[in-house]
Amino acid sequence: KAQVDSSKVRTGYLAKSDWPKVHDAGRELSEAQLFIDDSPALTVLDVRTRVRRLAAEQPLGLIIIDYMQLMQGRGSTESRQLEVSEISRGLKALAKEINAPILALSQLSRAVESRTDKRPLLSDLRESGSIEQDADVVMFIYRDIVYNPESDDPGKTEILVRKQRNGPIGDAFLHFENQYTRFYDRSSRADVPPEADASDFEPAF
Repeated sequence: KAQVDSSKVRTGYLAKSDWPKVHDAGRELSEAQLFIDDSPALTVLDVRTRVRRLAAEQPLGLIIIDYMQLMQGRGSTESRQLEVSEISRGLKALAKEINAPILALSQLSRAVESRTDKRPLLSDLRESGSIEQDADVVMFIYRDIVYNPESDDPGKTEILVRKQRNGPIGDAFLHFENQYTRFYDRSSRADVPPEADASDFEPAF
């Protein structure tokens, strides 16, 4: 939001002109209806308890889990795969209960590293096939620069919609500004090709 180089923020070497931007962005963030809980190793029951408490105070627009494999099951399952399946089903049930979407991030398996085309597939979701089954929408982020440092379009980001229960699947495009850790609509950037407009949704067959 501040559009200040993130490396400056981490090291503390901010220019005088950066401080007002950081201050204004910080004030806006502090006033936002945003609640962060960084407690480690939460179970679905822990998340449900916290979410219910917040929902009793005000309507919830979105819940983000970062990320599923850092959560814990009840401890009675025979394998980690079954444990992640239990977590996935629990989050699905919670979303229905509170009538709010849950955006759950997930790790990918290392199988993607062994392929020539590094774009993720549904089968790459780590530790559980039930994530694919339970999710209404599955999207992956792919940046070619990560695997091909010589890419002539380092900011190009592909949003790969590989499952959508009530709509089409396909690809969309964004532009990533690494120094700001921020994604932009490519159509709003003068320095990217117009054919890469994020509104150009390309169906995948």
